[in-house]
Amino acid sequence: MLDIKLIRDQHEEVEKKLKTKDPEISLKHLLNLDEKLRHLKTEVEQLKSQRNLESKKIGLMKQKGEDTTALMEEIAGVGGQISKLDDERRIIEEEYTFALASLPNLPMDGIKSSLDPAENVQIKSVGEKPTFSFPFKNHVELNEKLKLFDFKRGAKIAGTGWPVYRGLGAQLEWALINFMLDVHRKNGFEQWMPPHLVRPEIMFGSGQLPKFKDQAFKLQDDDYQLYLIPTSEVPLNGLHFDEILENQELPKKYVAYTPCFRREAGAAGSQERGLIRVHQFNKVEMYCFCKPEESEELFEAMMTSAEEILQALGLHYRNMLLVTGDISYASAKTVDVEVWLPGQDRYYEVSSISNCLDFQARRSKIRYRDKEGKPTLVHTLNGSGLATSRLMVALLENNQKEDGSITLPLALHPYMNGIKELSCQN
Repeated sequence: MLDIKLIRDQHEEVEKKLKTKDPEISLKHLLNLDEKLRHLKTEVEQLKSQRNLESKKIGLMKQKGEDTTALMEEIAGVGGQISKLDDERRIIEEEYTFALASLPNLPMDGIKSSLDPAENVQIKSVGEKPTFSFPFKNHVELNEKLKLFDFKRGAKIAGTGWPVYRGLGAQLEWALINFMLDVHRKNGFEQWMPPHLVRPEIMFGSGQLPKFKDQAFKLQDDDYQLYLIPTSEVPLNGLHFDEILENQELPKKYVAYTPCFRREAGAAGSQERGLIRVHQFNKVEMYCFCKPEESEELFEAMMTSAEEILQALGLHYRNMLLVTGDISYASAKTVDVEVWLPGQDRYYEVSSISNCLDFQARRSKIRYRDKEGKPTLVHTLNGSGLATSRLMVALLENNQKEDGSITLPLALHPYMNGIKELSCQN
């Protein structure tokens, strides 16, 4: 959430930056609500002060035996005014909070201003696209013989977009997850195992609500108001909800594996079959809490950890610095790590590293004591490390042989009980 003081003091500059993310944004309504709210609060405070003074006066009059009827009636009238204004304030405050919470984060200086994702800037490329001396297949076609997943049975159980992993497919999925966790732990990230369901305030704190309410799966239960997590970024951010951390505790580098649940899969096109876009997928997530001056250094550390995985797997990838219009709602700066998928003839994101500055911390009330002992908002960063579904596709499609078998990277051999190749004979 943005700082309302910044919006009041620099509303033209703030609005100009926000429009680079969404041209429809206007701060006029929010500023009007803010002015009304401050006026109402002042009016209520004045009335309460008046009531307190008159209450003391009544006390003195009663001690002297004087008639207080008229003054008590006046106080009752003031109380009615206060109650009416409080009701009005609550209504405006709810609308104000929604308007402020709906604004995205400001993009950092130096980010290219554009609404067109085609203008994202390539800042790095590693490896080369594979070449094949035979007609290559996409992962869905490869799976017909390998039988690593079962899309039909997944659809029977939960509907389209809910894949089932089986046999060596399930084993390879766990191999990827464990390999990635090992890399991040080696790089100084502490592993957590958070809940897969979270309360609305935790969704709000990470920036999922109210903006992405329609993209989330919500538990329908009279006793619980909980959401299925769209990413473990949400519960990891929630670990320190409404806390004040000590200066020496920072930075905190966390990593977690969780399944992720999203409604967005419904718009998948003909190219996005199989594991490309699904309602449930597995992801290893990095998350950091730090002092403001540490956030850029940690951003680079997260990038390095994500890239180490792709390099160990021998996959061609590129890093894309996103333009303002393609940066996520909560992010001020994002670099997408994209792998080449031959079967789709395009690059797909497998990691997105974002610096959210103090945006999530303000929503979640996460602070630390600075050198002077003053509570100050932390900076938060998140990054996929990595999402396995598209990574699985990349492994299969890039490492296929003419007979439909798959050569597994050396890094995964210890995690696959020595299996070095996937074939229908395994």
